[in-house]
Amino acid sequence: MKITLAETAGFCFGVNRAVQMVYDLVEEGKKVCSLGPIIHNSQMVEELSAKGVKIVNSPEEAEEGSILVIRSHGVDRATYDKAALCGIEVADATCPFVSKIHKIVATESANGNLILIAGNKNHQEVMGIVGHCEGEALVFDSEEELENLAKSHPEILEKQVCAVAQTTFNAKKWEKVQKKLKKLYTNPKIFDTICNATAMRQSEARRLAERNDVMIVIGGRHSSNTSKLFDVCASLCEKTYLVETAKELKIEWFSGCENIGVVAGASTPAGIIKEVIRTMSENLQPVEEQVEVKEPVQKSFEEMTDEEAFEASLSNLTGDQKVCGTVLAVNATEIQVDIGRGLAGYVSADEYSLDPNVDLVKEVKVGDTLDLIIMKINDQEGTAMLSKRRYDAIAGWDKVVAAKESGEILSGTVKDIVKGGVVVYSNNIRVFIPASQATASRSEAIEDLKGKEVSFRIIEIGRGRKAVGSVRSVLREERKAAEAKIWESIAVGDRFTGVVKSLTTYGAFVDIGGVDGMVHISELSWQRIKNPNEILAVGDTVEVYVKALDTEKKKISLGYKKEEDNPWNIFTTNYNVDDVVTVKVVSLTAYGAFARIIPGVDGLIHISQIAKKHVAKPQDELSVGDEIEVKIIAVDTEKKRVSLSRSVLLEDEPVEEETAVAQETVAEAPVEEAPAVEEVTEEVAE
Repeated sequence: MKITLAETAGFCFGVNRAVQMVYDLVEEGKKVCSLGPIIHNSQMVEELSAKGVKIVNSPEEAEEGSILVIRSHGVDRATYDKAALCGIEVADATCPFVSKIHKIVATESANGNLILIAGNKNHQEVMGIVGHCEGEALVFDSEEELENLAKSHPEILEKQVCAVAQTTFNAKKWEKVQKKLKKLYTNPKIFDTICNATAMRQSEARRLAERNDVMIVIGGRHSSNTSKLFDVCASLCEKTYLVETAKELKIEWFSGCENIGVVAGASTPAGIIKEVIRTMSENLQPVEEQVEVKEPVQKSFEEMTDEEAFEASLSNLTGDQKVCGTVLAVNATEIQVDIGRGLAGYVSADEYSLDPNVDLVKEVKVGDTLDLIIMKINDQEGTAMLSKRRYDAIAGWDKVVAAKESGEILSGTVKDIVKGGVVVYSNNIRVFIPASQATASRSEAIEDLKGKEVSFRIIEIGRGRKAVGSVRSVLREERKAAEAKIWESIAVGDRFTGVVKSLTTYGAFVDIGGVDGMVHISELSWQRIKNPNEILAVGDTVEVYVKALDTEKKKISLGYKKEEDNPWNIFTTNYNVDDVVTVKVVSLTAYGAFARIIPGVDGLIHISQIAKKHVAKPQDELSVGDEIEVKIIAVDTEKKRVSLSRSVLLEDEPVEEETAVAQETVAEAPVEEAPAVEEVTEEVAE
């Protein structure tokens, strides 16, 4: 006979979170009461009761000084208000999937939409959802009930409707309901709120029921989740039985059967599942036969690989596996702790932290208390192998899952660059960030992120505790907020310290703290340049100021070159008419030579000022590159022109009569006006 246990059997995330919250409060010495049974399992309720946890039906019944735990099903808003009026502290263990529904119906009903809820109207979860609606809300349990609602309330056919489902609603029924909704209503807003864990359980239960002779469903009879599993199995397997404990098993159920499938509700503790499997294995099989049991929860830590042990500790954690230890001794490789069970507890460096370079001696001191998980107990030696990093990972994973639903921003350090993205560790949980989500733009290199702390959102939770995050969504949100802040107050003349984001042939784009502005190529330098990369590089930090704004098109023109660097200002400050300066010939024209006084300011030596004698062509006396002494003979400040003379510095030379006549003719000829400095600079550059 073959026994197959569903991989999804046992506590779901929401139930495990609620139970663990109660255990933690009890361990802290708090007085705890739960609003209704914390879990639909009488054995677990009895265990918690033995630890002092009391069940109350309303906040008014809670004892003074106690903490009221809201179970994973959630409650209506009125209950929170009552607790506040009574002065009762609340620990909210509402499943994040249920909280998501509360937010949806609250928002949609506030917008005037009619809320339709697929589920059991008498179930606590559904009553809680209704209690978060501001307007009308109708509950139905099937496609037929939905159609009857439309017939009995024809007025709702004209309304805008919003439909949600109880997290444990039958997935197949929900598919039919959605089709009917689309037929009955115009553009209905449908939110797929069935818990993915519930859908996975039902899907696996369906597969097992199709190929097994007997199906055993383990769980509380008051559990909606368990009831749905039973309905799924019973529809496909005639011999389907529901049990709460192993004591309810009957041998005659298995007569003539070869294959047994086992599923368990989300509120079923791992210990009960193990006991059911063990009972069937011992009582239904001849000793000589081999029992094939697909039961991950039955493996002991000794039989598991490290990875299996880690997953098991996350999946099937119960309060008994968690302990608080006091440090007795510590060295470079391990920590010895007292866990109060007559056992010597040990935590290796590997089980203390994921960091391979962790220094235990610096991290831990004798007398410190550590929250730990028991990995392995050796009764003969009286020792227990413990793990802190796995304990931390439990809390970390809970936070990651909750963050997926709430949109909370997490932070972590980039540990590795892998194919397709980066790996970030946050609260001891490995989160994969795809390359497309790791930076603000696809053009940025992800290699630069290694070792840096980043903020991100969880965008996907996969099987096997795989989490996928997005840094880009956070960066874009931050940039959008920064952009809005800048546009609120930015004005012409404002100065910013920015970072060069990109270069084009016509200028540079600079991020000034959430907004990109453009520095035109003409604003990069007082001298003519052919490409912005002659002045700037991507990543440079620069000081810029706002030259112009276009608020409609959201465009900003920036200035970069400084007035104090203006070559003309430098020239007029340091040079005067009649000054003798050394210049360099930069170009020759038909009417004279241009010589550079300082970078950015060229003066004209008119052909008549090149020599004492008549000069037919400037090339006869000068060459480009010559360094000569000249005298400043005129400065036109308005047109920014400088006239230079070489001849006045030269000694007089004897001139023949014919030459003298020629010189007089040249002197009387009209002098062509020298071009502006800007025009000169352009000519030189070309």
